[in-house]
Formats: sequence, C-alpha cells, structure tokens
Amino acid sequence: MLEESVDYLVDAGLQVPLILLILIVLEVVLSADNAIALAAIAQNLKDPKLQRKALNIGLIGAYVLRISLILTATWVVQFWQFELLGAMYLLWLVYNYFADNETEETSTQHHLSFTSLWQIIPTIAITDLAFSLDSVTTAIAVSEETWLIITGGSIGIITLRFLAGLFIRLLEEYTHLEDAGFITVGFVGLRLLLKVLALEALVPEWATIVLIFFIFVWGFSERKPLKDK
Repeated sequence: MLEESVDYLVDAGLQVPLILLILIVLEVVLSADNAIALAAIAQNLKDPKLQRKALNIGLIGAYVLRISLILTATWVVQFWQFELLGAMYLLWLVYNYFADNETEETSTQHHLSFTSLWQIIPTIAITDLAFSLDSVTTAIAVSEETWLIITGGSIGIITLRFLAGLFIRLLEEYTHLEDAGFITVGFVGLRLLLKVLALEALVPEWATIVLIFFIFVWGFSERKPLKDK
C-alpha cells in the first residue's frame, strides 16, 4: 500500500515538493532548541552589534560545516565516533553553562565562561554542527537526494538566524528561557550518546519533540520583572 502511494506521488510529480516540505518542517521544528542555544551563546556579548556579528559570521561557518556534513553524510554515519564527539561537546557546553555561577548579585543566573567575540563565533558554528549530526541523519532517512537535503539545510540555516535573533530579545524577557534552552541542549547530547551506547533506549523522535515542547512551555512560564527606567 505504501509503495503504491509513493508510486502515485512520483507519477503525479508531487514527490519532490512533498519531501522538500517535510525536510523544511523538520528543519524548523528541530531548529528551535538549536536557535535558543545559539542565542544564549551570542547573548554573552553585551553589545547588540557584536551579537549580530557573531550570529552572522558564526552561522556562515555553520552553513559551510553543515553542507560539508551533508555531502559526507553517508560516510560519517558509518563512524559512531562522530556522534560520540558531538554528544560530549554538547554535554560539555551544558556543564560549562550550569557550572559557571556568579557568587554575587547574579548568583541564581548561569553563564557560559567565554565572552570574547572570537570565542563565541566558533562556538556557534561547532554547536550547530553538533546539532546537525542528529538532524542530518533524520534528513537522509527521508530522502537520498543530496540537493533536496542541502536545500532543506539551507532554509534551516536562514530560519536559525531569524529565530536566534528573536530569541536574544526573548531571553531578556523570560526568567527560565535560557535554562530551558540549555536543558534541551543537554537532552540532544544525551540522545546522541544513547545512539552510540544504547540504541535500544533511544527516545522516539515524536517523544523528543513533545518533551522539548514542554520544556519550552516552562521556559516561557515566567516573565522577568520590569526594570525601573
């Protein structure tokens, strides 16, 4: 029955736009937690101009790395070491965020320990690459057409830039949003780790999306008090 449906789509000329639509939706859905993490990384630069510069340059680097990953995906997926490295990096990033607590006025706030523009830019690019290890695997399961995956990935990067810019503003408004973002980063890191060490314990994709949704609900649950002008 499934084969007949696919054949029908091919005959009707609908397969390519349908697969492209699925890839775009996947990129948008899977970009939310990535975008908030990149926004939180860029937010370490207090100057809005530097934040935009870091996102622009960092995501250009991320795009080059993501396209390279797509072009070598069939080779990369044969080596579990890549996913292990991605998992360890994301878990290290989460540890760096939650372990770096100020002891004075901001004792309840968390931060990444690096704040230089040229530390932030490669961090943005590498973080997107680590996230892409999971999303690209999902994409090649949907389609074997490289140009379709590249198109979906390109749209994903553009979406990521706008979402990250939006989240930088939202991080200033919501108390738990940054923590929620890094919790989802940790969850993605654990997911990659499980794919390497215990595939049978891997949470289904739909359950991952549901869990991330509820984490974001908590992230948007409390506004920061308005500052006196």
